[in-house]
Amino acid sequence: MLELHHITFHYPGRSIFLGLDAAFSPGIHWLQGENGCGKSTLLKLAGAGLQPHAGELRWQGISSKDGQAWRARVFLCQGEAVELPWLQAQEWLELHLSLYCDAATRAATQTRLHAMLQMFGLLPVLRQNLESLSLGQHKKLQLSLALALPVSVLLLDEPLNSLDVQARALLLQTLREQPPTRCILLTSHLSPDLPMAGVWRLQTQEAGHALLQRLE
Repeated sequence: MLELHHITFHYPGRSIFLGLDAAFSPGIHWLQGENGCGKSTLLKLAGAGLQPHAGELRWQGISSKDGQAWRARVFLCQGEAVELPWLQAQEWLELHLSLYCDAATRAATQTRLHAMLQMFGLLPVLRQNLESLSLGQHKKLQLSLALALPVSVLLLDEPLNSLDVQARALLLQTLREQPPTRCILLTSHLSPDLPMAGVWRLQTQEAGHALLQRLE
């Protein structure tokens, strides 16, 4: 269970979350909401890309305050042009494999990654610099890594954007085949044809902060 305990977070001059509590079971959860309501911020908080001003997240007894122990269990996929653009795609992948894999998980992860890259047609571009890839290729590269890594919590920010029809169908099928023990939070303005463990909506209140409501 991915648990949010009294999460408070604000940007300068704007409150986003004030004492937010929620619990996400293993499975796929669809996070809905208007632009700017805090969906991406929530995923960044869960993925340790941002730190809450108060409160904590927990997964199976591990706290988001535990640093590396937390980051080893979660992965945030935003799909934007990745950092370190001078690296080749293969080098960028190897960097992340070294961060997320140990001797026991490396071989299986590499096998899954190769299958994902092949599925998305990315094997021919692995020796290209990241800055030469299209936005769609960036998205596919990050999704390939995300779906291959041995993490417990997967955070997908608008994963269907920038994908062609075939790639979108392949992604949805792969998500349907994910281990039932994995917790997946995804945001999307498109309705994903997936079995959902939960559907949620973030909505900005008059006071300025966002309220998270479970719809189903």
